[in-house]
Amino acid sequence: MKERIEELEALFEKALSEATDAAALENLRVEYLGKKGHVAELMKGLRDAQDKKAAGQLINVFKCGVESRIEEATEAMKQAQINARIRNAKKYNPTLAREREFGSYHPITLATREVEDVFISMGFTIENYNEIVDDYQCFEALNIPKHHPARDMQDTYYLDNGQLLKTHTSAAQNYIMKKYGAPLRAIFPGRCFRNESTDACHENTFFQMEGMMIDENISISNLIYFMKTMLSEVFKRDVKVRLRPGFFPFVEPGFELDINCEICGGEGCPSCKNSGWLELCPCGMIHPNVLREGGIDTEKYTGFAFGLGLTRLAMMKYGVKDIRDFNSGNLKSLSQFKSI
Repeated sequence: MKERIEELEALFEKALSEATDAAALENLRVEYLGKKGHVAELMKGLRDAQDKKAAGQLINVFKCGVESRIEEATEAMKQAQINARIRNAKKYNPTLAREREFGSYHPITLATREVEDVFISMGFTIENYNEIVDDYQCFEALNIPKHHPARDMQDTYYLDNGQLLKTHTSAAQNYIMKKYGAPLRAIFPGRCFRNESTDACHENTFFQMEGMMIDENISISNLIYFMKTMLSEVFKRDVKVRLRPGFFPFVEPGFELDINCEICGGEGCPSCKNSGWLELCPCGMIHPNVLREGGIDTEKYTGFAFGLGLTRLAMMKYGVKDIRDFNSGNLKSLSQFKSI
C-alpha cells in the first residue's frame, strides 16, 4: 500500500506541474479524488491490507495532500491571471470617456413584468392609463361623491385646472369598462400619488396594479383563486394570506388581502408595523353603482376588482425593508437587481 501511494504521489506531482489551466486541474482532481479515482481505488484495497488502520491513515494523508495541492495551484493560477490582466491593462487616460456601464431594471419593473406574465397566462389583457385624471374618474365614477368621507383617506395633489394626480389605479375602471364592456378581464398597472406622511411602508409615490374580471356568475371564490395563483407564481411557493373585511366605496363586499410579512416571517418589524402582516391587495366585488357608471348590465353581470400594491409586493419578493429605498435613486442599492 505504501509503495503504491508513493508511486501515485510522484505521478500526481508530475501531472500537477504540467497543468496549465483550470480545466487541467479539474481533470486532475477527478482522476485522483473522483468516485472512480485513485483514492477510491486505494480505499477498496483496504480490505486486503494487513494493518488497516495504518493503511487508512496513509490514504487519508495522501488524499488531504492532493486536495491541498490542487487548491494551492488553483489560487496561484487565479492570481497569475489577475497579474497578467494588470500588466496588459491599458494605462489610465483621464481625457478618455468613462467606460459605459449598463443599467439594471428597477425591482418594481421586475415585479410588474412577472405579475403581468401570470395574468396574461390566465387570459387578462394589459392596459395603460393616465397619471393625471379628473375628479369623476378618480372618485365620482367609483361611488365616491363629493364630500364623501372616503376622500379623506386619499388626499392627493391637485392641479390649477381642477385635475389631479390619481390616488389609485381604480381610476381607470370606468374607462376600461366603457372601452370593453362585458365580459372582460383586464389589468392596468400604474403609478399613484398620495399626500401623506412617509415611513417604512408608506410613500407619497407608489405603484399599483388594478385588475378586473366581469362576467356572469362571478363570485368572491374567483377573486381568491386568482390572487392565490398570482402570489404562488411570483413567490414560487404557497404564500400565507388572510382576507379580512375592508371598506371601499367602489366594492361591496370589500376586503383587505394581507400577506404574511416575508421580511420578518410574521414576527413583526417596522415594514409591517410589527403586526406580522402587510396590506397588499384591497379587493372585493364591484359595487353595482360602479358597474352602471361603466355601462354594465348589473342584472346580468357581476365582477371583482383588486388593487395590488406592486411596490409592497417588490418589498416582500426582494426583502427590501424600507419602501423609500425604491425612490431613493441610490444606484448602488438598485444595481444589485441586474442579474435577477
